Amino acid sequence: MDASTDKKGFRVKKIHHLGEARSAIDNYMADLRNVDVQTDRAMFRENIRRVGRAIGLEISKTLDYKEVLITTPLAKHGQFQLGDEVVVITILRAGLPMHEGILDVFPKAENGFISAYRKHDADGSFTIDVGYVACPSLEGKVLILNDPMLATGASFENAMYALKEYGKPKALHLAAVIASQYGVNALDKSFGDDVELWVAAIDPELNEDKYIVPGLGDAGDLCFGPKLQS
Repeated sequence: MDASTDKKGFRVKKIHHLGEARSAIDNYMADLRNVDVQTDRAMFRENIRRVGRAIGLEISKTLDYKEVLITTPLAKHGQFQLGDEVVVITILRAGLPMHEGILDVFPKAENGFISAYRKHDADGSFTIDVGYVACPSLEGKVLILNDPMLATGASFENAMYALKEYGKPKALHLAAVIASQYGVNALDKSFGDDVELWVAAIDPELNEDKYIVPGLGDAGDLCFGPKLQS
């Protein structure tokens, strides 16, 4: 998808829909969505990790590398290594397994965590409330912000505004397991400079509660069990 720009000068540079090509990701997604399989919390978390690893590997192909001279037991060898500094930040709590999967690809990355949750009002509407933030400097680094479910796009958008005070990244990548078309369109209209969005599946609808359809349900509850808070 080509870059789009809104009146704020923000743009989403490219949307990478990994589900457009057949791959092992299809198997992970089948188990994540299937009500007869997803009740196994350990397996559900592992499949989220697997999608995170797959997306992390694809992101790694876009980064900058430098050649360094290393010594093997037999000879000197010129080997390319990652030249960018990477920061991986997850939106709590559902993002934790995906965060781990991305870290498998970038084990030396710095880490950050941010809470963004739906705060429901009496009339049934909700806003995204951002609370806790733990973040290193982002100045000049590659930021990978991940959350498994991209419904309305508000969590990503509010999280990025909360992270602005930590510096301007060299590049910004958003990663999700499933996005709604509504959420993709929302980010395409209103998100930050040179954003690349990586997603394993784009689903067509949001229901009246703003859950992705067909989706997979509540990723946080499926990962960690139901919560009392609404």
